[in-house]
Amino acid sequence: MASTIQRRRNRAALLLLTPALLGMIVFFVFPLVMTVFYSFTSFDLSNPPRWNDFANWKFLVSGDPLIGTATVNTLWFVAILVPARIVGALFVGWVLTRARRSSGVLRTVYYLPALIPPVAATIAFVFVLNPATGPVNQILGWFGVDGPGWFTDPAWAKPSLVLLGLWVLGDIMVIFLASLLDVPTEQYEAAELDGASTRQQFWFVTVPNMTPVLLFALITGIIGALQYFTEPAVASATAMGKSTVGEGAAGALGWPDQSTLTYGQLLYSKAFGANLMGYASAMAVVLFVVAALVMAVLLRRFKSFTPDVAS
Repeated sequence: MASTIQRRRNRAALLLLTPALLGMIVFFVFPLVMTVFYSFTSFDLSNPPRWNDFANWKFLVSGDPLIGTATVNTLWFVAILVPARIVGALFVGWVLTRARRSSGVLRTVYYLPALIPPVAATIAFVFVLNPATGPVNQILGWFGVDGPGWFTDPAWAKPSLVLLGLWVLGDIMVIFLASLLDVPTEQYEAAELDGASTRQQFWFVTVPNMTPVLLFALITGIIGALQYFTEPAVASATAMGKSTVGEGAAGALGWPDQSTLTYGQLLYSKAFGANLMGYASAMAVVLFVVAALVMAVLLRRFKSFTPDVAS
């Protein structure tokens, strides 16, 4: 009798899960399998794919002159942009938890930039940082400071994108704010009675309670940085005065001097600019594997994000 009831429950659960399973198979498993298949073919969307063994992979490893630049730039954004946004969002959230007056207004002000579409936010930011007519350099000029070229200078292009990322960090900030407000106040009171300083309270009380949220922000941030495309592509095209991105924009991708060329932009240009869908599929497989490995490592080391109170 018990086994019959269990089978009925299993069938009911499977029936309820069927739409989600079908969606995963159609929109994730099947495209993933086909991408792996196309990575071993010569495919341009116009003609049937032709098997070319490991030609795409050999070109990816040793033949593409831009893959090294794109990889280094992408890793730069992973190492700089992701920690900057997490630390910045955590700091803003911490400040807002201690705001006595107008806290609601301040939260709205900090969150509003995150509601702006990425393309519009990037275009506005490029105009604000325009070295000739932008208000930022004009204000710096009032104080006798010669403002940098920002998006027109290879040395400042990537830091300018980091500033853009810090401006629109409201999406992470609001999550951190909710997590900070959810930390039990009695733990702070107990730590204060034990003589813990503000820094010790943050490290031994706040961080352990926020570990799941911090891990979520880190994983999603790294995956987003590995796929970083919209902001650098739009910034390059806007700074050049172009209305489009890609191969048709006279080399707008990565401008200036390929300083903002990311792995995602290179993949896009190969797939839809040069019509090398087979080679782009190989790049996509590498990107998927790297993202999956990063997520697996971070999840495996989940406990390492929680400081040892005994130490």
